[in-house]
Parts: sequence; structure tokens; C-alpha cells
Amino acid sequence: MDYQETLEYLYSRLPMFTRVGAIAYKKDLHNTIVLCEQLGNPQNKFESVHIGGTNGKGSTSHMLSSILQEAGYKTGLYTSPHLIDFRERIRINGQMISKEFVVAFTEKTKTIVDEISPSFFEVTVAMAFSYFAENTVDIAIIEVGLGGRLDSTNIITPQLSIITNISLDHTNILGNTVEEIALEKAGIIKAHVPLIVGEHTVETAEVFDRKAKSLESPIIYADQNLNIT
Repeated sequence: MDYQETLEYLYSRLPMFTRVGAIAYKKDLHNTIVLCEQLGNPQNKFESVHIGGTNGKGSTSHMLSSILQEAGYKTGLYTSPHLIDFRERIRINGQMISKEFVVAFTEKTKTIVDEISPSFFEVTVAMAFSYFAENTVDIAIIEVGLGGRLDSTNIITPQLSIITNISLDHTNILGNTVEEIALEKAGIIKAHVPLIVGEHTVETAEVFDRKAKSLESPIIYADQNLNIT
């Protein structure tokens, strides 16, 4: 396959949330786990920061990536969706993933992809993890795609988790209340991994505090604990 044929394969053969709605939302992380196991678990070969939330997670991801890059770190960045070019999703030090890697990865994983039928997002997440591992990034900023608990990115164990803020979104999937959605977003909190929450609200603080306490994860609310001048 050439690059254009590869994109057509990814878009047409694999279910995408944006095209088929809630049916493409997987109820577990099985496909991502299986796919990454076939690839040698690349997500375990680099440090990461995991960023979720309703609004601001994309801009936070880009800003943090730029800061780390300027500090001299070889920095991977995974975000979604892309605006124009598929390769916008996966970058190292601001440079998009090569077309050659996209083609080679898709050809390498075609057998397992045809076998387990992962979603478009599951494949792109595995592609990003492989790209970052093979290029030995110092750290990667990984943006959650949808929700958190069952998001394909949630197989990483990051150095830091960030949840920007919470409001009603994707209520047909994540829940009908802010509290229910916060619980899904809180699914990215990992044991003993520090958590920064962008906004302290009455509706969500109890959810985050309870989850963080149960996992012994230090928690900071940026709007209360950080003095930014």
C-alpha cells in the first residue's frame, strides 16, 4: 500500500466514532491491550503525561509539549482529532509522523487488525506508542480521546495525570450528570501518580478526591493551590 491507500484502509475498514456514533465506543481496553502486546508493549518504553478533561485538554497538551521541547526533552505528542492531515495526531518535537512509518505500521499490523477489528482510534493510539518507542522519546504527552476510564490511551502509567475541567459532553456515553462524567474522567488516575485538576468545583471535587485517596495519588487543584503570576 502507498500512503493514500493506507489512509483509505484506516478510514474505510475500521469503525470510527465520528462516523458511526456510540457503536464504535468500546466497553473495555481489550483490543488496545492485545494490539500493543503484539507490538511488544511500546507504551512501557517511554515516560508520559496523560491529559484528560472536557475542554482545554488539547491546548494543555500542546503547551506542555512545547515547554518540554524548549527545555531540551525529545517530546512526543499524541492528540485527536486532526484538522487537515492525519499525521497531525502524532508528533515528535513538533514534527509530524512520517508517511513511511504510517504505511509500514499499517502493513505490519494488518493481520492482527483484521483479526480483532480494532477501532480507528485504537489503531492510531498503538501507532503513536510504537512511533514514540522506536524513536526513543524522553517523554510523550498523551491526550485522552473520549472519557478516560475506557479510552484507548488509558493503558499507560504516566508520571503525571492532568484533568483540565469537567462539563456535560457525550452524555449518551459518559453519563447524564457532571458527577457521572467526572467519574469516567477520573479513570485515568493511577496509583501513586500525581494528579493536577484544572478546576475545583463542588460537583466534581468529591469524585476526584475520593478516587485519588483510594489510589494514594497526590492531588492538586490548579485554581486553588497554584499561584500563577
